[in-house]
Amino acid sequence: MPELPETETMARDLHREIAGRTIERVAVHRPDVLRETDAKTLARRIRRAAILRAWRRAKLVVLDLSTADRIVVQPRFTGALLLDRGSLAESERRFSTVEFDLGPSLTLHYRDIRRLGTVSLMSAERWSSYESNLGVEPLDPSFTDSYLSALLRGSLQAVKKFLMDQRRVAGIGNIYANEALWRARIDPSRAARSLSGDEATTLHASLQGVLREAVESRGTSFRDYRDPTGQRGGFAEHLAVYGRGGEACARCGARLVETHAIDGRSTVLCVWCQR
Repeated sequence: MPELPETETMARDLHREIAGRTIERVAVHRPDVLRETDAKTLARRIRRAAILRAWRRAKLVVLDLSTADRIVVQPRFTGALLLDRGSLAESERRFSTVEFDLGPSLTLHYRDIRRLGTVSLMSAERWSSYESNLGVEPLDPSFTDSYLSALLRGSLQAVKKFLMDQRRVAGIGNIYANEALWRARIDPSRAARSLSGDEATTLHASLQGVLREAVESRGTSFRDYRDPTGQRGGFAEHLAVYGRGGEACARCGARLVETHAIDGRSTVLCVWCQR
C-alpha cells in the first residue's frame, strides 16, 4: 500500500506536471472507486476547473481546484496516478478507473487493478471535517520527540499498531513502521506507553530518518506501486526487515522472525536486537 513516501512522490511529481492545467473532460470507467460523488456529478463539478496544487496529506494525494473543491485520492493497495502523453502501456490503461483529460497531449489516469482505492470529491467544508480526523504529519516541525513521547504515554496499543493509527500519526503504514522500530531497536509488540523518554526520542529519529530516506528514493515498489511516470520506487533495496522474514538481521546476524500477531499484519523483527 502506498504510504507517506510513495504518496509524497506522487504529489510532488503531479504538482510539477499538472498545476495550472485545466480539466477538460472526465471519463469514469469504474464508478465503484468513487466516494462522495457519482460519475455525472463529478464530471459536472470539475469540468473546466483549473488544478491549483497537488499535495499530500497522510496517505492521500489531494488536488486543489479553482472551484474550491478537492479531488482526494487514496491509492490503497494497487492504486496509482499515471500521466499519459499518448504512450501509456495498454497493460496500465486497461485498469484505468477514472481518466482526466488535461488538455493537449496530457491525460491523468487513476489506475487501480484491484479497485480498493478511492477517488473522492470534497467541498472545502467537507475536506476540513475529514482532515480533522487525521493525526500529525511525522515530518512536520510540530512532530517533535516530546510530542511523540506524550502521544505514546496515552496509549496501551502495541507500539507498531500505534504508529499505523492514522488518527494519531498520519502517513505511516506497515513498511515504515517495521523499519523504524528495527532501527530504534524496539519490539513492535510492546505497549506504546511502556517506552521510556529516551526510547521515544530514538524512535522519533528512526521514524523521520527512514521516511526521509524513502522519499529521496521515491518510495518502495514491490508489485504495483508506480510513480506518475510509471517508474518504480528505489527504496526496496534499503529495507532492513520488511519482506525479509527468515533472513539474517543486518545488525546482529540472527534470523529475522515474521509474525502476524499484531493486528493481523506482517511484522518482521529481530528478537535479539529489538527489546
